[in-house]
Amino acid sequence: MTQGSQESLLRQILDYSNRHDPYPLYAELRKTPVHSDGDGSFVVSTYHEIRSLLHDPRVSSDPHNLNVPGDPGFDAQDESSLPPSFIRLDPPEHDRLRRMTNSSFGPPHSPRRIYQMHGELEEIVSGLIDGIGDTEHLDLVEKFSYPFPVTVICRLLGVPREDESRFHTWADTLAASLDPMPGQDPTERNKITQQARTELGMYLAGLIEERRKNPKDDMLSELATLRGPDGSMSTMELLSTAALLLIAGHETTVNLITNGMLTLLRNPDQLQRLRENPKLAVPIVEELLRFEPPVQLVPNRTTLADIDICGVTIPKGASLWLVVAAGNRDPQRFDHPDRFDPDRGDIQHLGFGSGIHSCFGAPLARLEAQLALSELARRLVNPRLLEDPPEYRQNAVLRGPRHLPIACDGIRG
Repeated sequence: MTQGSQESLLRQILDYSNRHDPYPLYAELRKTPVHSDGDGSFVVSTYHEIRSLLHDPRVSSDPHNLNVPGDPGFDAQDESSLPPSFIRLDPPEHDRLRRMTNSSFGPPHSPRRIYQMHGELEEIVSGLIDGIGDTEHLDLVEKFSYPFPVTVICRLLGVPREDESRFHTWADTLAASLDPMPGQDPTERNKITQQARTELGMYLAGLIEERRKNPKDDMLSELATLRGPDGSMSTMELLSTAALLLIAGHETTVNLITNGMLTLLRNPDQLQRLRENPKLAVPIVEELLRFEPPVQLVPNRTTLADIDICGVTIPKGASLWLVVAAGNRDPQRFDHPDRFDPDRGDIQHLGFGSGIHSCFGAPLARLEAQLALSELARRLVNPRLLEDPPEYRQNAVLRGPRHLPIACDGIRG
């Protein structure tokens, strides 16, 4: 394949007209595992090479090291008003902030926090399904997969129940900024987005101060009062971390649930199996993370030194695009990679990344998706797609349907 056709292929991957099915393009891209697109960027599309680079200390996540402008991905906050979250930092600062955040989120300090949310998550899922209303034409994104994760994050952080509706509104606005509508006035959108960021920041700052004075049993209280070997978080660091949990965690889980239900509706035999045996939700979600990952690309990482890979020297200062969705369907790593097969014995996917920047919220996202899909399978009577393919979101990095119109014959109790 010529250099010109490869460049055209990259443009096609980012072209919205291919959003509904980018996988044939990924297969073409894998024919050149490490590709230079001529502007200082390198695209890596095969499993073992991506995984190696995700673990390579010579690859930086800090945008200040980047020589190539224009990140097609997303940041969880406006860096003009907040410091970068730890996913956009390198060691040792990344490690310090991640350790501190993890101390109130998971093992070894808080090993049961996610497990203890199980009952509350079930309650939220049941309430959303009970409130679906019209079953002849419902948008699963609007009615279920969008409100579920943001409600969970509110409970995790400790947002008072009476303030959850305000939090939902801010989340809606910030999410829309990641997925602009065609023809939308960017100046007006940016103005609305900045206002939402400011209001959210002021609200969280006030909540942090209140929790420092009167701690409760929630994650924000623990982070606000943390005093450990790594010191304590500043208010700005805590605001940045809370914004990361809200935006990055929410958006990826919306896509995981929506992509999951779409895939199950396209594979009714697997949907029936899940309806009969809810425990199959565990391998189904793992296979979904391989087959239809909510994050398709890891854009604009930077090389801190020359790196030789697959006979290509990626020079110091280059921008790296790691196409994890292409790696997840690499036939050199997975048998029959384009088949949705929850029974495959080895699903070492890249759906949550790998290495020091592997998805911080993976345990929660897994549990949310398992509960969501198993309950939807159990309670929706004869669900079916009304539109296939559905309308997809504009974002090439966070790929998932903007709407998922379905119908069913009723809701089981």
